[in-house]
Amino acid sequence: MKLYEITAKTSLNPTVSRIAVYAPRIAIKAQAGQFVILRVDADGERIPLTVADFDRRAGTVTVIYQIVGATTLKLDGLRVGECLHDLVGPLGRPTELEGLRSVAVVGGGVGCAIALPTAKKLHELGATVHSVIGFRNKDLVILKDEFQAVSDEFVLVTDDGSAGRKGLVTDALKALIDSGNKYDEVIAIGPLAMMKFICRLTETYGIKTVVSMNPIMIDGTGMCGGCRITVGGEMKFACVDGPDFDGHKVDFDEAIERGRMYADFERRAYEKECNLLKGAHGE
Repeated sequence: MKLYEITAKTSLNPTVSRIAVYAPRIAIKAQAGQFVILRVDADGERIPLTVADFDRRAGTVTVIYQIVGATTLKLDGLRVGECLHDLVGPLGRPTELEGLRSVAVVGGGVGCAIALPTAKKLHELGATVHSVIGFRNKDLVILKDEFQAVSDEFVLVTDDGSAGRKGLVTDALKALIDSGNKYDEVIAIGPLAMMKFICRLTETYGIKTVVSMNPIMIDGTGMCGGCRITVGGEMKFACVDGPDFDGHKVDFDEAIERGRMYADFERRAYEKECNLLKGAHGE
């Protein structure tokens, strides 16, 4: 088997895919919460993706990605048996889970791919795990069975009620807390706005909340400065100081504004790659 060869590929929904990549040196060290950086080809962009799973015996690392830009579109064009140009990791600090007895894990959208290994590790450590995952509609739901397998209580919500309960993850978490559940910690991973409102909720209950700031990472090594965030009044880098932080100390408004800086560039790059693919297919 070749280094960085794609050994498995699954479509989770129309825009989200899961691939397993042969990278034994990374697989043997990877832990929940860490990420890798990959390039599809020699001239390609370096993108950080969180380790969604790993198989130390098989030497594979699994990542889940959403097709949102040119690089993820190009990545999705690779087939089983083809290879990434390079893969670096594991990077970032592992999520600190030791000693936790009761935890609510909240995932939103593709952020569930990051939340799953955390829920899985907590389950392996013997903690009580309550998982809440949310999506806009039933067509976007991913990893439902995987979360159920590692959760003592599982809640699926969708904005339109087409799967699970109708509502937001904040509604479901509030209901769990109000029903008497006592959590050592809430771990929230998803869109920045979702994590912001989860933290507002848990702060009123005095529950420690950890958030993953993966959504704002670009370079992944601390060199580009694109993932600068303010935590407790101090500047931090999501990639090297995190990606996990105390959510009650994160300046989410600043992080959201920074994330918008690259939206137009990503859209143009995505449209360019789509046009190139159409031309290659004679459309």
